[in-house]
Amino acid sequence: MENKIIIYQVFTRLFGNSKNVCKRNGTLVENGCGKMDFFDSVTLRRIKKLGATHIWYTGVIRHASKTDYSAYGVPSQHPAVVKGNAGSPYAITDYYDVDPDLAVEVDKRMEEFEALVERTHNMGLKVIIDFVPNHVARQYKSVAKPEGVKDLGETDDTGLEFSPGNNFYYCTGVPFEPYFDLMCGAGYPYTEFPAKATGNDHFDSHPGSTDWYETVKLNYGVDYCDAGGRSYHFDPVPDTWHKMAAILDFWAGKGVDGFRCDMAEMVPVEFWSWAIARTKAAHPGLLFIGEVYNPSLYRNFVACGFDYLYDKVGMYDCLCGVMRGGCPASAITWQWQSVDDIKDHMLYFLENHDEMRLASDFLVGDGRRGVPALVISALMGGNPYMLYAGQEFGERGMDSEGFSGRDGRTTIFDYWTVPSLYHGYVDRRKMSAGEMLLEGVYTKVLNIARTEKAVADGLFFDLMYANNDGACSFNPDRQYAFLRKCGSDVLLVAVNFYDKAVDCGIRLPHHAFEYLGLPEKRVKACDLLGGGTLVEWDLHADGFVRLTIGANGGRVYKFNV
Repeated sequence: MENKIIIYQVFTRLFGNSKNVCKRNGTLVENGCGKMDFFDSVTLRRIKKLGATHIWYTGVIRHASKTDYSAYGVPSQHPAVVKGNAGSPYAITDYYDVDPDLAVEVDKRMEEFEALVERTHNMGLKVIIDFVPNHVARQYKSVAKPEGVKDLGETDDTGLEFSPGNNFYYCTGVPFEPYFDLMCGAGYPYTEFPAKATGNDHFDSHPGSTDWYETVKLNYGVDYCDAGGRSYHFDPVPDTWHKMAAILDFWAGKGVDGFRCDMAEMVPVEFWSWAIARTKAAHPGLLFIGEVYNPSLYRNFVACGFDYLYDKVGMYDCLCGVMRGGCPASAITWQWQSVDDIKDHMLYFLENHDEMRLASDFLVGDGRRGVPALVISALMGGNPYMLYAGQEFGERGMDSEGFSGRDGRTTIFDYWTVPSLYHGYVDRRKMSAGEMLLEGVYTKVLNIARTEKAVADGLFFDLMYANNDGACSFNPDRQYAFLRKCGSDVLLVAVNFYDKAVDCGIRLPHHAFEYLGLPEKRVKACDLLGGGTLVEWDLHADGFVRLTIGANGGRVYKFNV
């Protein structure tokens, strides 16, 4: 592995919004919107300095919105089937178009995206965008598709609930009748006949307000309502497969380096095997990242070509539990062991647009309390690490923006200015001392992850089994430690989930010396997180090394053998 991948996720609409007006349920005109041109050389350089190798520009493809762009030939959306004023970036209205909110000149939005890709590449960073394969907006209509391309649903037989030749599933003979208002202040109701199945596998005409009612399910040849249970119709290749593969090829042709595939497990693995192989053959080096939550399916998705999968149900949930005191730090060992055979394919993260902010009142209440989890998830393996913009400043996500209430998450449905991002990227004079301090810690940790060969390519040795007896004040409930080694370089990484500093010893078992090829000798170790502080240790099999770890802190000691 040449470099460890560090993905910086930006919600493009919110990032760099310099208007700094936060009116609840505000419109685009009232609250403003971040633009693609905000990512200039200064901003991209700052992101790279943080340690990023890739930027995931979330919400680039045109999606349903209540903002009217009909003057530019963009079809308007009925407000009853749009969540929030800005709309969900996962209710795609045109797979071949760019969200007009993000453009300075709306009629040149694709050119502005192409320029964004070029600027990002020129800074030595790679570009990831969303691919949303499971569902589209209820009023999907492409106005930007290449010549000769037929639109989704254009040739469907709407008299059939299911057909392998259809792109959608239909509730034949009945209208769309959800359990919510179909007017939504528009003066006329939203109508759909026959009703299409809803994106979260809701196959009747009555989705509720908690369903993905603004979306319709795409048909990949799986009959979910067959009398004998599910049946699969993959030969001949379904029409939807061809259309979606063409969309992947289109964006890869724009210079995109990878796709984060939304709700990948809701689409059959047979499609992924077919589509990923075709796309990678045409565009070598392209990355596919799958949002998969069922651990029993992980190996199927790796086998069908995904480079990386979300490790949410395992490592993310475990680290959240440790931070909140609900489970011991030693539980982390079981999480990596459960996927050890595919460990290089697991994507670690502590925040993303779906999850609560670490610093929210609903999680741990302070971004500094996430530092031990950051050190573990960034340095434990050579697999990628992803952070969500604002995490490095301790963004709290405690605004009540409109459609998105005060839930500890940063809205994906509203026009808004994110406080920490405004401080960090628009007006750094407004940064608090705490934001600056936390940003410095993230920069150190992520650059260690990116540059130290022991992290990207090294061996890993978990020290917890040798330190579970509480000897030398090491508490396996609140401390975690491991070794990384590449060549003659060794890293001893130890973290403390306590709110107070600890002075403890860590036992280095005989097996670690055998497995890593460590000599028994005296070494000088430099703390890469602590400003280069030097300590001297005598390394002995089954002996201890002593160190102090700050409250909610970590140590990364590097020594040479």
